[in-house]
Amino acid sequence: NYPGKARNPEELMSDIDMALKLIPGTHKINLHAIYAITDENVSRDKLEPKHFQKWIDFAKERGLGIDINPTLFSHPLASDGLTLSHPDEKVRRFWIDHCKAMREIGAYIGKELGVTCLNNIWIPDGYKEVPADRLGPRMRLKDSLDEILSVKYDKKYLVDSVESKVFGIGVESYTVGSHEFYMNYAAKNDVMCLLDNGHFHPTEVCSDKIPSLLLFSENLALHVTRGIRWDSDHVVLLDDETKEIAHEIVRCNALDRVYIALDYFDAAINRVSAWVTGYRSMQKALLNALCTPSEMLKELQDTNQFSRKMVAMEDCKMLPIGAVWAEYCRQCGVVDAGYYDEIEKYENEVLLKRV
Repeated sequence: NYPGKARNPEELMSDIDMALKLIPGTHKINLHAIYAITDENVSRDKLEPKHFQKWIDFAKERGLGIDINPTLFSHPLASDGLTLSHPDEKVRRFWIDHCKAMREIGAYIGKELGVTCLNNIWIPDGYKEVPADRLGPRMRLKDSLDEILSVKYDKKYLVDSVESKVFGIGVESYTVGSHEFYMNYAAKNDVMCLLDNGHFHPTEVCSDKIPSLLLFSENLALHVTRGIRWDSDHVVLLDDETKEIAHEIVRCNALDRVYIALDYFDAAINRVSAWVTGYRSMQKALLNALCTPSEMLKELQDTNQFSRKMVAMEDCKMLPIGAVWAEYCRQCGVVDAGYYDEIEKYENEVLLKRV
């Protein structure tokens, strides 16, 4: 309930503009289907490219790309926690048609902007109690995905990913779209496996999964978040796992193979500050990885110089990347330290007037 929540698309776009003024580099925005801008009530399975035209125009004017997601939650036909794996064919049909519509929209967006659009499918499907049938729902999910992905689009404009989760609140005992299901489905069907580092057991780390998946997959997609004890989606910080995720991308020479998205929210603080802080934290993690002498450290490991490697890796933690970051911000025309002063000014002049 932090004051200043955007109440319409125009206010949301204004907030995005403010955030972009404080984030160096080039960017994409990631839209869910529920961010369609329409003059009438349009069923999700009937969405068309025209319902995202204002977002496309917004992105064109700013040189942004757009990624897209079908929204398979917060809907009467998802009230029992099942969508693409639902035993009722009519319910499945609605969600299949929704996902097909969003892929068409994504391909249109990619072509209009000249930037590849990533369409990511995540579903909430699962059961609160121990299921009597684990195979059946996954068979239905597989069939649904097969139909959704049966329409082929030019990968220059649209690529697809599928996102797993270990469990969700209310579906603690069984998740249909598990990591094993999607990892195998992605490998067999030429789509990307998407790892959300908040979607695993708290003792698992996504950074360790990245090199294994890259070994067998051309591309990989990520949702970088900060889960505290569960998938809590706290604002991304420059913490150990964020840095390790960036390290693995760089060590694997995979900056052009990994789609990095950020997946977090916190309406208890200034929303613009949340966007900017999380985004800059991921950028700083990548900068830190790029400034690390990875080849030298690999050689120490391969020649069994583990004591020297440990010392060198500890020394790397004190590398003066702050000076490099400050110069990067300067070259991009973005303020480095003290950026919250700009956000606070925007809050006083714009956000607090949205009452």
